[in-house]
Amino acid sequence: MRAANSSDQTGYFKISGMLFMLERKPVFPNIIEVNHQLGQVLGCNVYVVFDGEQWVIIDIGYEDSVDEIINMIREIDLPFSGCQSLIATHADVDHIQGLAKAKQILRTSVSAHPLAASALESGDRIKTFALIEAQGIDMAMPPVEIENLINEGDKIKVGGLELEVWLTPGHTDSQLSFRMGDYLFSGDNIYRDGCIGAIDAHHGSDLIAFQNSLQRIRESDVKWLLPSHGPIFEKDNALLDAAIKRVGEYCHMADFGTCAVDWPMMDEFEDEIAAGKMPLHDR
Repeated sequence: MRAANSSDQTGYFKISGMLFMLERKPVFPNIIEVNHQLGQVLGCNVYVVFDGEQWVIIDIGYEDSVDEIINMIREIDLPFSGCQSLIATHADVDHIQGLAKAKQILRTSVSAHPLAASALESGDRIKTFALIEAQGIDMAMPPVEIENLINEGDKIKVGGLELEVWLTPGHTDSQLSFRMGDYLFSGDNIYRDGCIGAIDAHHGSDLIAFQNSLQRIRESDVKWLLPSHGPIFEKDNALLDAAIKRVGEYCHMADFGTCAVDWPMMDEFEDEIAAGKMPLHDR
């Protein structure tokens, strides 16, 4: 038992006036991932980037996880007053439903891309995937004011640390990633198994932009990818190459509807019709 020191890798909390240590479990220096810290999966990956008493949260997840996350923040001895902002990687409900509640408790600001801000401030349940009637998905999407509009090239300061904002659209039109040295908080761009974020026209998916974003990550010299879902993993160019190739194929497949660039089979069909080709005669 000793005096609290929020600049090191441990935290302290009080029970009946006694000061006890709760060990911080950073995945990398100055980076805590909430699922790892708590030893259970609450939902999307929630990252706390801290330096001294200053810190930010990248994505907050669902509203019903906020109390547990806030208690964790308290118990690892990060002062509420040190929260610089709650940052949204993009405006999907599983990443941001808890923003309004967390903001009220922490009395801090919210940061998001301009294309995400309108959906967040209006509580748009369609664009955020909070309402998908065909699948019986019907969730609340509490509106939240966005104080900080962030975009490509912006820098977010956290103590002596700096997060560089990358706009990496494709999964959504507002998908942001954040570089900090060798680490990239890569959002829903790619996961350890090579899967990528869901492609859906309702929240602004763009297959060409997705290819470009994956190529940007592939060509970067970052060493670790910290995704919004699943395990953190070392950047693997072969994995990224396979994903880039696959997304390129998606561009020409009817499977992806209005997100596809074209459908070559229909061009062939038009040529066959123009040439008078009949199915029974030309098998």
